[in-house]
Amino acid sequence: MAELVGALSLGIDLGFGQPMEHVLRQCLIALRIADAAQLDEAQHGSVYYTSLLINVGCHTDAHEQAKWFGDDIAMKSTKYDYEWRSLRGAAATLRNFGAGNPPLHRFRLGLEFVVSGRRDMDEMLTEHAQRARLLAEQLGLSEGVLDGVVNAYEQWDGKGWPDGRQGETIPIATRVATLAEFMEVTHRVNGTDAACAMARRRAGKQFDPQLAGVLTAHAAEIFEGLDDVGTWAAVIEAEPALVPVLSGDRFDQALDAIARFIDVKSPYMLGHSRGVADLASTAGEQLGLAEGEVRTLRRAGLVHGFGRLGVSNSIWDKRGPLGAGEWERVRIHPYFTERMLQQSPALAPLGQMAVQLRERLDGSGYPRGLPANAIGRPARILAAADVYQAMCEPRPHRDARAPADAAAQLRDEVRAGRLDGDAAEAVLSAAGHRVRRRREGPAGLTAREVEVLRLLAQGLSNKEIAQRLVISPKTAGNHIEHIYAKIGTSSRATASLFAMQHGLLPEDELVAEPAVV
Repeated sequence: MAELVGALSLGIDLGFGQPMEHVLRQCLIALRIADAAQLDEAQHGSVYYTSLLINVGCHTDAHEQAKWFGDDIAMKSTKYDYEWRSLRGAAATLRNFGAGNPPLHRFRLGLEFVVSGRRDMDEMLTEHAQRARLLAEQLGLSEGVLDGVVNAYEQWDGKGWPDGRQGETIPIATRVATLAEFMEVTHRVNGTDAACAMARRRAGKQFDPQLAGVLTAHAAEIFEGLDDVGTWAAVIEAEPALVPVLSGDRFDQALDAIARFIDVKSPYMLGHSRGVADLASTAGEQLGLAEGEVRTLRRAGLVHGFGRLGVSNSIWDKRGPLGAGEWERVRIHPYFTERMLQQSPALAPLGQMAVQLRERLDGSGYPRGLPANAIGRPARILAAADVYQAMCEPRPHRDARAPADAAAQLRDEVRAGRLDGDAAEAVLSAAGHRVRRRREGPAGLTAREVEVLRLLAQGLSNKEIAQRLVISPKTAGNHIEHIYAKIGTSSRATASLFAMQHGLLPEDELVAEPAVV
């Protein structure tokens, strides 16, 4: 559970324009405050997960945030610059209003905001907390955590959201986590003295005065070594002992819950991750993947969109064409997914698979522009599933395509050399389309055996064939044995003649052998 929530917290960092591990560091600070305040074991557990999840709902209305403020991530990054409800904070919010749009659009937006915007903003904060509580509930976390995250925006003086709770009516986990959140940013940017000054200045207003006093009295040990400790390892090590390990179906359910939660970021992505996961796993079964491989493939489909948290909805929901800088931000989001998952032994293999989802066989994909021989079979299946699912969904610049049109476009991508043909046909079959029957090659050779024969004829070794086709050398050897048996030969030369005789090796694919002098 800690690894999964910790990975998600890295996406929260991205969505707030903060450096990765901001939330992990605030969790460590919160636990040290809890120690100094002598909280009991149950309270420690609530503080732990409340600190990791306290802002997890803030991306769920990023579409509306982008509508009012342009870049929703840039807007949220100013959260720590001003006191809540202060005049300076209000002025900063107004400066961001309609950012990136022409003056006339900003004026019209201002009129709309006067009518309904303030109410929308208040409702956003309430909804953030409620959605965070819902996710914590779906993950099976304790009542202490549910109460902690749903009160995330309450203040000691009663001027918070949504209920204006005051003083000790606010759960202790919330009070500790909120203090730790602001202390992490202030300490990282300006040091211990500035953090203590903020704690004293906001004590009795935003912060619990007793906890603020604990922090200032124990500042040396609370902030000690934060820049030197391995943050991820320290947070995982501190996970409460009573939280069950997620495995099997429970792990799948947790991934599914988080995937649905992340998809809410844009109205155009609702259900996208589940759709990709379902198509890919069914396609994997049809292609003969083992049960464990199919399960891993489905999990990679569920997590593939995690990195979308790091890209503003002013880009995801833009109706017009994207500019060069906007495209660069889109191109990096699969890397964000990999980065979020790479520190967890359970999640890292999913990230390594998901990061290749937007790669293409002709090298035109992203984020790394990998060639065909570097793109694994699972990633090829995911790519086809992602393209088809996206075609069937609306996007800001187009309506959803009919299934037949989506299938035609998917096959166009195969003909253009960008997507794998076997993977695409399996995805279409999984989606309920009649798929084209594959014609057997001469002598009953399968499509894969024809691929192996072409490479064998060019003089490649078993190892080299395996590298080209992303299979093991043993599998390549088995294919060669089957080819020899089917065409009645035992040599490469005769197999090459067979390939040329039956038109399996176009001249432009031949590798000329050096002349003998």
